[in-house]
Amino acid sequence: MTQKIIVIGAGMASGRVLETLYDNGADVDVTLFNAEPRGNYNRIMLSPVLAGDQTYQDIVTHDDAWYAERNVTCRFGERVATIDRTAKTVTAENGDVLAYDKLVFGTGSNPFMIPLPGHDLDGVIAYRDLEDTEKMMGLGEGNKAVVIGGGLLGLEAAAGMAARGVDVTVVHIMGHLMERQLDEAAGYLLRKALVDKGITVKCSANSKEILGENGKVKALMLDDGTELPCDLLVMAVGIRPNVALAKECGLAVGKGIHVDDQMLTSDENVLAVGECVEHNGAIFGLVAPLYDQAKVAGQTLMGEEAAFVQKELSTKLKVTGCDLFSAGDFAEGEGREDIVFRDPARGVYKRLVIEENKVVGAVFYGDTADSNWFFGLIKDKTDIADMRETLIFGPAFQGGEPQDPMAAVAALADDAEICGCNGVSKAQVVAAINAGANTLDAVKAVSKAGSSCGSCSGLVEQLLSVTLGDEFVMPEKETVCKCTDLTHDEVRKLIKMKGLKSLPAVMQELTWSTPDGCHVCRPALNYYMVCEWPGEYADDGKSRFINERVHANIQKDGTYSVVPRMLGGITNPKELRAIADVADKFDVPTVKVTGGQRIDLLGVKKEDLPAIWYDLGQAGMMSGQAYAKGLRTVKTCVGTDHCRFGTQDSTGLGIQIEKAMWGAWSPHKFKLAVSGCPRNCAEATCKDLGIICVDSGYQILVGGAAGLDLRETDLLCQVATEEEALEYSCAFYQLYREGAQYLHRPYKWISKVGLDWVKEQIVEDADNRKALAERFHYSQQFFQVDPWAERARKGVDKHEFEPLADLTTSKVAAE
Repeated sequence: MTQKIIVIGAGMASGRVLETLYDNGADVDVTLFNAEPRGNYNRIMLSPVLAGDQTYQDIVTHDDAWYAERNVTCRFGERVATIDRTAKTVTAENGDVLAYDKLVFGTGSNPFMIPLPGHDLDGVIAYRDLEDTEKMMGLGEGNKAVVIGGGLLGLEAAAGMAARGVDVTVVHIMGHLMERQLDEAAGYLLRKALVDKGITVKCSANSKEILGENGKVKALMLDDGTELPCDLLVMAVGIRPNVALAKECGLAVGKGIHVDDQMLTSDENVLAVGECVEHNGAIFGLVAPLYDQAKVAGQTLMGEEAAFVQKELSTKLKVTGCDLFSAGDFAEGEGREDIVFRDPARGVYKRLVIEENKVVGAVFYGDTADSNWFFGLIKDKTDIADMRETLIFGPAFQGGEPQDPMAAVAALADDAEICGCNGVSKAQVVAAINAGANTLDAVKAVSKAGSSCGSCSGLVEQLLSVTLGDEFVMPEKETVCKCTDLTHDEVRKLIKMKGLKSLPAVMQELTWSTPDGCHVCRPALNYYMVCEWPGEYADDGKSRFINERVHANIQKDGTYSVVPRMLGGITNPKELRAIADVADKFDVPTVKVTGGQRIDLLGVKKEDLPAIWYDLGQAGMMSGQAYAKGLRTVKTCVGTDHCRFGTQDSTGLGIQIEKAMWGAWSPHKFKLAVSGCPRNCAEATCKDLGIICVDSGYQILVGGAAGLDLRETDLLCQVATEEEALEYSCAFYQLYREGAQYLHRPYKWISKVGLDWVKEQIVEDADNRKALAERFHYSQQFFQVDPWAERARKGVDKHEFEPLADLTTSKVAAE
């Protein structure tokens, strides 16, 4: 019986589904919807079309005749309006209702458009389809274009327009191009090659606004005020699975449409393939896995047993004539080492990452001939100890003497990927050759290997020959964690730029490899959004360390320490009686005076915490937040009130500052002290921020440390009044809060940005200083909430009280 199949989307993945069905003689009646007014074409090849190397007709995969021969009902330029899964019908935009036995989603993805002011101006486009390509092809000499995005698609757009004589500028927010595929050294070589082709490249550049005139784009403004004039602005900053229709009809949707190993959705009569799907938490952009999905989906529709298996993937690309290859994990890590080969004259760079005598990552630029062999080593976890000395030179040089390069090609495993664009293995190429395809063009026609970007053509020719018989290394960037290849700075910029205000939004938009993140990234992301969106972001308590979750410091025996806040180190009999009463009432075994002029109650049982908070709160005391990544204490001396050497009211100033700053979260703990004279009894010269009172005013000191690292503060400036001291202190704290990496103390942050830069921002730029202080005071209206009082008022949620095990055992939590 003929099976009625409706396919939504005429892309490369769904096209391969149809090929699988018809090549295997399936008895099917197919109706194909596509929002574009055309059928299946090879999107990978839009770049050669843009550059003028090919025409649209050259990249058509299924032409009108192909569909006609198979009696496919084509409804191109039409969208599906609604789906009724109960009735098993779809309704077209024109109102037609069509029944199906099986429905296939191939809706692909949508380009992400940065919501910059002016993004809806005429002349602002994505780079996704033929229409976008034709708009870029309409430019020529004398025109200017700006491309936002230094990934593969953005660079191909830039190169294609530059080849037509367009003045092109690439703007990339990251520190180097194609940061997902290349390390910094390879990214540098790629940038140099693009500049040599006349393309202007601006990395670490953040777009602020798109300027227009009479409704048409005129320029892109960067956040440093630079204006880049343009007649066309192309956004190539990533894609999102197109799941809107699937969500509307009630299918299970996450980042993409959820599918199982048979490519079935949550509805057994509905399948999905391609960039719109999510399989075991992963979404897909490369062609090879999409084609694997399509083959499985076709077999599922025919009632055959098949299962989609995610495979380790390599990326072999050709950007503007520059050969690139990356595979595995090339991030820095403990126990890892690099083997690097550089030949600047030839523009060749190769880097292998070794861990426990196995290749775990590889990045090649300029010479990718041996990339498949290296990828095999990564995939098979081959022990390379015996070939370590010659490994970087490739398979032809193993064994101590140069070998026949063809031997390495012959030794490739049958499942070695030859053509990444079309997912073609060595076995498939060899089968095509043995079946009579004895030329490169013939192999392309039969197997599709080499028919797209062409970067594998040399390898295909080597297989033909075998079968037929005839130095400067850039430092590796520090990523947030293993869930992402983005640095802390990049993540903070993207959170702000993209307006991301929840952990799921960050992890989806920034393509986190682990859907829920890990114990390393979640606390960092939580802090970055708390800082960036005060009053808007909902603080995620479960992404905090145990001390912050229970508002007390965990001790080695599982009990807790409770430290009430004493502003400026000042207390009174009522507070002292309350502390004594609490110690008696709850049998607190240890009461200790801390180095920060506070009293610490040690050995408190977890179940007693809410009652202790309540009792101390009744005496007017609040949490000293001795557990927090935030302001800890403001230590003071008695200053002019009692000391004969005091020059200013250090106690009063310390209390003012602590009243202003308590409750503020920061990248790490923040300690402060105010000394009434240069004798420095409050030890202000080893704090994150210290103030020394002198006859003429207040010396403000920053960047000290007295822990594992011992460091004396540096002088930021001297001011004359208490009001200035408070303003400068708040401005410094906010600058640190907004710019430092999570878990970096101020001295580490200062060493990164430079003390001179900090002075420029705070001392030399009065307007910026005031703005920083204002932002700090604004955020404090949301942060200055005593957690003890809140938890006592709301009651304790036992579930929330339980910490995540991996957070309690981390080194950071122990600190």
